[in-house]
Order: sequence, then C-alpha cells, then structure tokens
Amino acid sequence: MNKTAHDHHSHIKTDMKTFFNVEDIGNLDQALAEAKEIKQNRFGFQKLGKNKTLLMVFFNNSLRTRLSTQKAALNLGMNVIVLDVNAGAWKLETRRGVIMDGDKSEHLLEAIPVMGCYCDLIGVRSFAGLKDRDYDYAETIVNQFVQYSGKPVFAMETATVHPLQAFADLITIEEHKKSKRPKVVMSWAPHCRALPQAVPDSFAQWMNAADVDFVITQPKGYELDPKFVGNAKVEYDQKKALEGADFVYAKNWSCPGVTNPADYGKILNKDMNWTIDKQHMSWTNDGYFMHCLPVRRGLIVTDDVIENDHSLVIPEAANREISAEVVLKKLLESL
Repeated sequence: MNKTAHDHHSHIKTDMKTFFNVEDIGNLDQALAEAKEIKQNRFGFQKLGKNKTLLMVFFNNSLRTRLSTQKAALNLGMNVIVLDVNAGAWKLETRRGVIMDGDKSEHLLEAIPVMGCYCDLIGVRSFAGLKDRDYDYAETIVNQFVQYSGKPVFAMETATVHPLQAFADLITIEEHKKSKRPKVVMSWAPHCRALPQAVPDSFAQWMNAADVDFVITQPKGYELDPKFVGNAKVEYDQKKALEGADFVYAKNWSCPGVTNPADYGKILNKDMNWTIDKQHMSWTNDGYFMHCLPVRRGLIVTDDVIENDHSLVIPEAANREISAEVVLKKLLESL
C-alpha cells in the first residue's frame, strides 16, 4: 500500500459501535490484514487516540486482558482509566425494581451513565454467574452498558463471549498455518472448577467465520449453544477428532445447559483421558498446541506439551495486544 493510500485508509469512518461478535468487525480478511499492518506499525495511528479516553471496567479478575488492552490503547495515544468494581467502587445493584436496603449502595442504572461521562470508549469484563442461564445468555450486564452509557462498548469477556481472545487466536493461526485451510480442533479438557463458556463460544464463532476446517470435540452433555457451534463438526471421539489436526485448541468449560438446562454451570465430567499430552499430540498433523491462558498444568495439558516448541500459548497471548489495537482503532474511527 503506498503512503497516500495508507494515510487515507487510516481516516476511514467505521460504524463499529460495539464489539461482541465476529460480525461486528466487518470483513474478516480485511481485519486480519489490518492486524498485520498494526503489528508492524503499532504507533502509527496515535492521531486517532489523542485526547480520547478508554475506560476499562472489570467486574472480574484479569491479567492478559487488562495488560494487553491498556497497552493497545497506549499504542494508539489514548488515555486509560481502569476501574476494578470490586476493589473500592460502591457495590452495584444490577436488578431493576428492588428496594436497595441491602449491601449495594449504587445502582448500575446510575453508575453506567456516570461512567459514560468520563470517557470515549468503554470495555467491560463481566463473567457468567453460571446459576441462571437466561440471565447469562441475555448478556444482562453488558447490554445495560450498551443501552445506558452513550458510548461505544466492547467485550473484555462477558457471560458468553470473549472476542478479543478469539480474534487473537485467529491472528495466531494465520501466522503459523502451513496450509491454506488448516484443520483446527477445539478440545474440551478437564478442570477442577466450573468455568464459563465465553472462550469456547467465541472461538467457535470466529472459526466458523474463518477459512479453516473446524471440529469441536467434547464429552456428551457439554454441547455448546447452537448459535455458537454453527457449522462446526462435533465429534465425541477425541482421538478421531485430533487426527490430522494442524492446531489443537484446548479449553475447559462447564455444562452449557443445552441438552439439560438444569445442568447449566455444572461439572459433569473430570475424565483425565481428555488431558492433552504427548500421545494426544502424536495423533495430530505435527500440530500446534493453543490455549487462551490461564492454564492449569496437569489438568488441561501436560508440562511437556505446553513447553514444547509447538506450543503457541505465548505468541497467542502476545497477539492479544494486536487484536485489541485493531478493535480500539475501529471503535475510534466510529466516533
């Protein structure tokens, strides 16, 4: 791209006002091309971010998301405010129509528009509670931010999606694939705690949109919501699924409550035969190992696999800065 075209390109108006799903990013090939460009020129778009403020709101813990998103915003010349809601903010009521005589001092319906007064973009992290499926899958918390903040809102992991992770995963696959249409297998793996479905949901959604041969393998009862599974091939035999895989994406999730809603959020299986070890990787096409991190060694994956030269977990995490910068850039272009 020549210089003038590039300058022109950097001032395009986008209409991206939210970022939750793969379709929000627009043309995926274009987004990947933009990621490549930004990776080579991280500080090239600071005009866009000058005197603009990002507010990052965390209802839950974070390491990668917090650091990578803040770094991406700084790359773009933005000011950044980080709010840990549970570490010093007022306890927030989220339900409407209640008498607030408990331990919650402020209502989200006031807190959100107030937050909107102090920033230009808002990122929100709010995990699934895993108790009430309808509440989680309606994305009750983040939708209130979209409705009442008056600012563009993006997901830093919500109850059902983690698009910054899935976008970074796709960038990583693009960088390492050895064939035009690689086989990507997302495999459930055991865990000692009940985990949300946000990462596998988004990964499935993004892989369906990408040019890959995508397979999901999991024990019976762990079926993800059909709206995320899309056209993926679901294979209950893990060995069969892993055969010929170019990328193995391991992840635990608790029961999504698709086949039996009463099981939502439960651990139905702790079978360690699903743990990704050397033998599992030997069934693949000299495949790469991927995981979003944080990862529990010995449960999800063995030491020798995650420390192997075919483990992409660190470059994958590094690409979180890039996915976040592409998204922030597009949101800034929409202002």
